[in-house]
Amino acid sequence: MRVVFMGTPEFAVPSLQAIVKSGHEVVLVVTQPDKPAGRGLKLKPPPVKVIAQQMGLPVFQPEKLNVPESLQVIANAKPDVLVVVAYGRILKEECLAIPPKGCINVHPSLLPKYRGPSPIQHAILNGDEVTGVTTMFMDAGMDTGDIILQQEVPIDPEDTAGTLSEKLAMVAADLLVETLKLIEEGRAPRIPQDHSKATYAPFLPPEIAHLKFDQPAKHLRNLIRALNPDPGAFAFFRGKRVKFWRAEVVDGQPTEQPGTIVALDKNRLLIATGEGLLMPTELQTEGKKSLPVSEWLKGTQPQVGERFS
Repeated sequence: MRVVFMGTPEFAVPSLQAIVKSGHEVVLVVTQPDKPAGRGLKLKPPPVKVIAQQMGLPVFQPEKLNVPESLQVIANAKPDVLVVVAYGRILKEECLAIPPKGCINVHPSLLPKYRGPSPIQHAILNGDEVTGVTTMFMDAGMDTGDIILQQEVPIDPEDTAGTLSEKLAMVAADLLVETLKLIEEGRAPRIPQDHSKATYAPFLPPEIAHLKFDQPAKHLRNLIRALNPDPGAFAFFRGKRVKFWRAEVVDGQPTEQPGTIVALDKNRLLIATGEGLLMPTELQTEGKKSLPVSEWLKGTQPQVGERFS
């Protein structure tokens, strides 16, 4: 089949590679424009653009998608099907109507759970043990279309948003190839979602990254996992921002004020929380590199009774 592929971040790269490998003709890759990055604010291409150019595929980066000029470029590619994997913008009905076999979305959750832009982070934040990938026919709503295929993926207790995203990206690629095969053969199911069971996963607000130690240690640990690698959960210590990249929970009923260091040795640091103790295992003081807690302790030399705020 002739495929227009729409995607932007690293998560979408395995899906694009899998489509090409499976023998479908990718007639156009649509991705978001290059964006300034780094201290020099040099324009950086999105990962999908980089891999598409390496494979010799035509790339289109419209500033605005749902305008006649952009839609005409897509229509001129004459796709049989349009595939969306983390493109980052909403497709309006005019775009959805272009391919005769429909528009397919790959979503990293078991819909109707976690509709929206941040399903991976919310699954970890909520302490879920299982998530998955859904392929669906797109409609005008946000992740509301009929389901084609789903596959469960277990969430390891040590998974971060980064590691879970990598796992789901590989599952998504395989599920997408299977989905396209069913569409090509005219055998793709259309399973309506139960909208009464829908939950939503909006973007996490920036302020959530500032750890509030009056919350339970278990919640703080999940938050740290959900914000790794971007943007990273943090607190302040001796006036400097310290990012918490990994942490464990230790049972206990601290009487000290939340955020207080209640115990430490050369390899361990325990922080009082609203419920239980938080034991960070990887920390990064601003301006320095990320360190195992043993190295951070050696360089910082905190004292029992000092507080993270």
